[in-house]
Amino acid sequence: MHPFLKILDHPFVLMGIVNVTPDSFYDGGAHASAATAMAHARKLVSEGAHILDIGGESTRPGAEAIDEEEECRRILPVIEACAKLPGALISVDTSKAAVARRALDAGATLINDISAGRFDPAMAALAASRGAPVVLMHSRKTPATMQTEVYYADVVAEVKTELRERIDYFLSAGVKQENIILDPGIGFAKRYEDNIALLQNLGALAGLGYHLLIGTSRKAFIGQILGKPASERLFGSLATLAVALDSGAKIFRVHDVGASNDFLKVYAAMRGK
Repeated sequence: MHPFLKILDHPFVLMGIVNVTPDSFYDGGAHASAATAMAHARKLVSEGAHILDIGGESTRPGAEAIDEEEECRRILPVIEACAKLPGALISVDTSKAAVARRALDAGATLINDISAGRFDPAMAALAASRGAPVVLMHSRKTPATMQTEVYYADVVAEVKTELRERIDYFLSAGVKQENIILDPGIGFAKRYEDNIALLQNLGALAGLGYHLLIGTSRKAFIGQILGKPASERLFGSLATLAVALDSGAKIFRVHDVGASNDFLKVYAAMRGK
């Protein structure tokens, strides 16, 4: 059994964000060196992270792509060091199969692909050949262009249909059903009202029968509700975790592992989970 499947025995799974980037929307630059990224990773594990999601390329709206070598230069030393930490699995946040391959060789065990294989069709074959769980996130276009001309007639139905297409592609490449994780892509090619509708109707996506991951931490739609910058969106972020847990989400990608862990432990106990 893959180690990822074992951690699903927990009432919830926390994926702590380790951005080794100079330009991510919330903590860009804070952990851009291997040393600061490692210190942050240790802190997240001590706070209860089950997975460390390590990424070297910002995917915020408007972000420009970087090349494979630069992405690997940023993340591989961090992955190699984090793989030696007890208590957490390593996920690589990349849409490039070559980067994912090198990350898996360095000690990562999961792949988190914001493009669900759209940017690099070789990702599916890689995940299959390595037996690696893979996050398939819904989005459209690229990070640089995804917020242009965003329109859905029925966002829940369309996201569900488009995720099912990506599921079929990965299954046809040989990825096992149990190794597929779905992410509706909150904030990715979505308007404010689309994010709200998806969170209100997560059950429709959970009904597809796959593990469901939610990433809402400190995102812009929370800021629109609260009228606050990213640095002041923790409590708003925690509210979304409650909604998502009740709707069938199991994995939560968060910046604030300690607060999220405390919140979800109590909330899950109150809900009998």
